[in-house]
Amino acid sequence: MGQAEKKQEIPLYKQFGLSDEEYGKVLEFMEREPNMTELGIFSVMWSEHCSYKSTRKWLKTLPTKGECVICGPGENAGVVDIGDGQAAIFKMESHNHPSYIEPFQGAATGVGGILRDVFTMGARPVANLNALRFGEPSHPKTKSLIAGVVSGIGHYGNCVGVPTVGGQCEFDESYNGNCLVNAMSVGIADQDKIFYSKAAGIGNPVIYVGSKTGRDGIHGATMASAEFGKDAEEKRPTVQVGDPFTEKLLIEACLELMQTDAIVAIQDMGAAGLTSSSVEMCSKGEVGIELWMDKVPCREEGMTAYEMMLSESQERMLIIIKPEKEKEAKAIFDKWDLDFAVIGKLTDTRRIILKMGKNIEADLPIPPLADEAPEYDRPYKIIRNTDRLEADFYPAPADIEQTIMDILHSPNMSSKRWIWEQYDHMVMGDTIQLPGGDAAVVRVHGTNKALAITADCTPRYCYGDPIEGGKQAVAESWRNLVATGAKPLAITNCLNFGNPEKPEIMGQIVGCLQGMGEACEILDFPIVSGNVSLYNETMGSGILPTPAIGGVGLIEDISQMKTLAFKKEEESIILVGETTGFLGNSIYSRQICGCTKDAPPPVNLEGELLAGQLLMESNEIITASHDISDGGMIIAICEMAMASGLGAYLVLPKTEIPLHAWLFGEGQGRYIVTTDKAKLLMKKAEQLGVPAVEIGKVYGENIIMGDNINLYVSELRRAHESWLPEFMEG
Repeated sequence: MGQAEKKQEIPLYKQFGLSDEEYGKVLEFMEREPNMTELGIFSVMWSEHCSYKSTRKWLKTLPTKGECVICGPGENAGVVDIGDGQAAIFKMESHNHPSYIEPFQGAATGVGGILRDVFTMGARPVANLNALRFGEPSHPKTKSLIAGVVSGIGHYGNCVGVPTVGGQCEFDESYNGNCLVNAMSVGIADQDKIFYSKAAGIGNPVIYVGSKTGRDGIHGATMASAEFGKDAEEKRPTVQVGDPFTEKLLIEACLELMQTDAIVAIQDMGAAGLTSSSVEMCSKGEVGIELWMDKVPCREEGMTAYEMMLSESQERMLIIIKPEKEKEAKAIFDKWDLDFAVIGKLTDTRRIILKMGKNIEADLPIPPLADEAPEYDRPYKIIRNTDRLEADFYPAPADIEQTIMDILHSPNMSSKRWIWEQYDHMVMGDTIQLPGGDAAVVRVHGTNKALAITADCTPRYCYGDPIEGGKQAVAESWRNLVATGAKPLAITNCLNFGNPEKPEIMGQIVGCLQGMGEACEILDFPIVSGNVSLYNETMGSGILPTPAIGGVGLIEDISQMKTLAFKKEEESIILVGETTGFLGNSIYSRQICGCTKDAPPPVNLEGELLAGQLLMESNEIITASHDISDGGMIIAICEMAMASGLGAYLVLPKTEIPLHAWLFGEGQGRYIVTTDKAKLLMKKAEQLGVPAVEIGKVYGENIIMGDNINLYVSELRRAHESWLPEFMEG
């Protein structure tokens, strides 16, 4: 029996990703058999990608409110107050499955989609970031995936004219068959010019703008809600194709229209295209919609209503407009050479009705598609490794200098300059801290303030202990912002996990969300937007739990911004935070000792808060700062030295902690700072109850510590920056 015959034996609703129980509910809501178009609409709206049916219960537990929050989850992006009547609007999203199938277009359209989420709310995008995860370097697909993904991100961002200012890239065998491409965008808007997606006004026209609709991306949301099997390559037609030059025109046209009072509601056509945009807008506004499918601008002949509704063609928006403003709005889109079509009207039916000429192609109730979509309380088992091993369990290295060089030259710890140099990070002229530091910094145009932005996560911690890993992901994002001199405001997240139908995977999800929620609460760091990407599995093998965190902070005066680079000789080097020598699940334990199943470091959130408070209150006397994370204290100091060209003379403080644990331990809540007012800083630390110790001076061009370490900074830099170019060049 051939593949086509086997497929025909499977009921259509199962081919569309619906379970028997879900299809039973469809029949209840419809009170009849749905036709193919109606079934397709239910399938995409009830997919994990659109409905969050496995995670909604737990997402509701996250802290989403705070003093700075203007709009939390539920809209296209989160909105926070940055003072002076301005707001930062930001979100992070995944484009994992498409990027594995077609790396260039998958990554490029991920960038395009997240940009639309931001400018649809009235913001001009000012910065893009990305968090990338690939399989082990020896895997045959890894190199081509890196090349395609990086090229796609660079092409789209560079052409659309928004700087790509930071990100993260790591390797692990769990991503061999399922790379992760998480894209983040940040924009700036006036608080009195923020736009929402709640449809209103019975009889108001429904306007389609942007590119024409094609057959690319059909059922993309469904594909993104299923794990890969042997048919991964067959799913290539579900990957969208992007055009950044059209997106640039669309940004300008939408922002120009937003200067008028024509818009009632606006929504980008992202996952599930015209289906999700129309259904979500009407669900929020508790109205119905009638769409005239023969009015939809199409670039291919003979497209059916099914194809138009499920297409994920890029660079398209749906707008509800005031009827008297239609001519004015059309003139704007004509000026920018973009399609503008009236394709329907709002009704009072709370139904979505699709017409092709005089024929009704679909007639569905809206509430079951959105608000009443399935919500599952899946069984879960949180597997926590809390067996914390003592430092002396991990053998000391035979050669500390070589160990430092080996870590800096390793795939995960090497410089990612090869990647970010392919991105235009200076376009728009407001980038004031380049990629490679703790966080990117972008000036709020025309002001003396700036946004600090970071994207981070430590998946190996989340696998070792989901709760502590979830805490750490939020805490490290918070530290990255504090280290630049910023006040942390809020976060977005991109939750990448495997199959939630497996209790141990669902346990990773629940555990990480519990940890994240606790950290957000204590650090006053609310979650204002996000995305969930599940079924990141291939042939039953799942990825490491990867809840990527995108953080945004405010620097009120650019002169107070900090970088990690040492500034001048003779300044004191201060280690802030409690050092326990914890080596569990560290880079040292995994890479040097070969341990992969030990417990990650515990996160003391109250200690995090106090250490961050010390840095924020001492900002004027701190000259450089860097958080301690992967690789421990010595790697943090090497990174500061490599960024400046200056060395350091280090002294081991009196401690019972073994030397290798003191150097490479990854205990949390710590920073390295430099200052020429060490006594003042130490006094402040004592007042706050924050451990702080002077461990050396900025000095020369070497990193020196007694008889154990004497390394030229130039040699460190050569080791650090050579691995990725050598790998990509073969």
